[in-house]
Amino acid sequence: MKRSQINRAIREMEALLAAHRFELPPFCGWTPKQWQDKGHEYDEIRDNMLGWDVTDFGAGKFDEFGFSLITLRNGNQKRPGDYPKPYAEKLLMLKPGQYSPMHFHWNKMEDIINRGGADVLITLYNSDEDGGFACTPVTVHSDGRTYQAPAGTKVRLRPGQSITITRGLYHDFSLEAGSGAVLLGEVSMCNDDENDNRFYEPLPGRFPTFEEDEPPYRLLCMEYPPAAE
Repeated sequence: MKRSQINRAIREMEALLAAHRFELPPFCGWTPKQWQDKGHEYDEIRDNMLGWDVTDFGAGKFDEFGFSLITLRNGNQKRPGDYPKPYAEKLLMLKPGQYSPMHFHWNKMEDIINRGGADVLITLYNSDEDGGFACTPVTVHSDGRTYQAPAGTKVRLRPGQSITITRGLYHDFSLEAGSGAVLLGEVSMCNDDENDNRFYEPLPGRFPTFEEDEPPYRLLCMEYPPAAE
């Protein structure tokens, strides 16, 4: 991705958050220069990849395939002695025309919450033992209601509504044509993007490669410099 695309996506998400009066923790507003002075007291941010994340999954079509997100908090299953939190929280922005690909998690359960903006559509399939789509009905857990729905059902979440995504349940995110952007929340078990995502169609990569056509506005969660001594 071009750095200018990433910068623009972050600014757009900041504007969406401001419109919905969602305040961010201080580290989400640090500039690259401010990061240079941060010592080991902020290792939790570095080690658990908190902060900004903009991805096109390596496909090079961010306006069609990808989204912007912020990890606000996260534990670390590899280092539970240092980071024992058993939970994580994220914010996601999906813009009109964008799509987040079909995937499931081996270990993580999560709630997806529409925090404001447009309706979001989430397509659901159970996974089979080979990692494909099962033809079996899906069990939907949404805001205290549990019901059965056919495989491939699109669940609509309006602002304020939520859905629970269980282990092995394929899901994606999309918007209707002509809608605005949506701000999504995610409350989950610990997040591990390196090991816990199973995409239905193989992707080039979870994180983008960069074309530095302008200076970074914010650093992404995989770009932090080493702690200042």
